[in-house]
Amino acid sequence: MALPNIFTKSVSEEIIGRINALTPSTQGKWGKMSVSQMLAHCSVSYELIYENRHPKPNAFMKFILKLLVKNKVVSEEPYPQNGQTAPQFVVKEDKDFEIEKNRLINYIRKTQELGENYFDGKESHSFGALNITEWNNMFYKHLNHHLTQFGV
Repeated sequence: MALPNIFTKSVSEEIIGRINALTPSTQGKWGKMSVSQMLAHCSVSYELIYENRHPKPNAFMKFILKLLVKNKVVSEEPYPQNGQTAPQFVVKEDKDFEIEKNRLINYIRKTQELGENYFDGKESHSFGALNITEWNNMFYKHLNHHLTQFGV
């Protein structure tokens, strides 16, 4: 079953509506992150595309990531609860809820406005070139996983 298309306005706005349903005191159903840390964590996917904040993996590490991690990230299969995450996605410090919420919403809107054609064949930070379906699955699945974690 195909995941909803995050590149459509209706799906991206549905995700944004779920984000807007969060409050600074929303508690997760599992895991250790606060709601503001989760929002910052979800923004990392977009930082890897739009900002030069995170070092790129070397050729060997990129090969390993493609071999062992890529399919788990870009497939339609949901993430397990309390799964491991890559080091650059770990958010340990407290974050400002409103800043992180607005930052994530802006990334989602920017991605939707650029559209799927912008992403088709675009190089990902860790996995090489991805097709539209892989980009969609990576974006939607990650957001849906964490919004479900926080009950929205």
